[in-house]
Amino acid sequence: MTQMTTAVGAGLRAIGAVSPRLAGRVAFELWRRPMARGQVRSSERAVYESARIEVVDGIVTYAWGDGQRPVLLVHGWRSRASRYAGFITRLLELGYSPISYDGPGHGDTTRPMGTILDHQRIITRLAARYGDFEGLIAHSLGVPFALYAVRQGVVAGKIVSISGFAEFGYLVDKFGAELGLGTKVKNSLRREIERQLFGSDPEIWTKYSVGAGDADLLVIHNDVDDVVDPSQVAVLLASYGPQARFSPKTGLGHGRILSDPAVIEEALAFLAIHSGSDVAEGLDLSA
Repeated sequence: MTQMTTAVGAGLRAIGAVSPRLAGRVAFELWRRPMARGQVRSSERAVYESARIEVVDGIVTYAWGDGQRPVLLVHGWRSRASRYAGFITRLLELGYSPISYDGPGHGDTTRPMGTILDHQRIITRLAARYGDFEGLIAHSLGVPFALYAVRQGVVAGKIVSISGFAEFGYLVDKFGAELGLGTKVKNSLRREIERQLFGSDPEIWTKYSVGAGDADLLVIHNDVDDVVDPSQVAVLLASYGPQARFSPKTGLGHGRILSDPAVIEEALAFLAIHSGSDVAEGLDLSA
């Protein structure tokens, strides 16, 4: 925990002792902002600059390849599309066409923060533009976003979840735990989220959690993850159903797992094998 996190938590707890409702409002303003935008790293620069970039309604989208066999990549909190540079390079080598975007409030996208419904609309628009996705790979917060879009009709042949979570309320639980917020303040924060972002709908915590799916799902997660607790794996597997399977990892943390060569090979082998594709011939299936 950083000194700033400690100070913010102490401040919210002090406000909450007097007015949990006010503390919830202040917490909401902090909760909905990533505070920092991910920048393109030097190791990502070549892949980033090789993309076909379009801006639609303020959302920056990226496309590589010839348009055949599109695979959608959905990034997580405080991240951006270029974090998938390793995946994009291998997908292109194997004849896929990677598609991605910088979410609202992230990367190069100028639009302010959005909700899971904004991501659903973006993903649906990309599907209309590029066709059904042969595969979909999502990381962290991108996992519930992507799986909700699929539940709402976006077609993705095979899906890979990396360091993701299933319960929509985990967003609040994790935030509250980091700041040491009490139950009353967390409940107030939940009500603010319902009121300000979802028309005072109290069902959002169930509605936007991961539900049963029909596509094959590979869940990859590290055994020590300080952002998304590994306990979310069991919830994700149980929620999604029998077509989900788990591949545990160790020593990779929350972010580095996304650029690990073995993880990339395993994820792409899953997409290739489960689609009956001859692309598997170019993959290391022992990863």
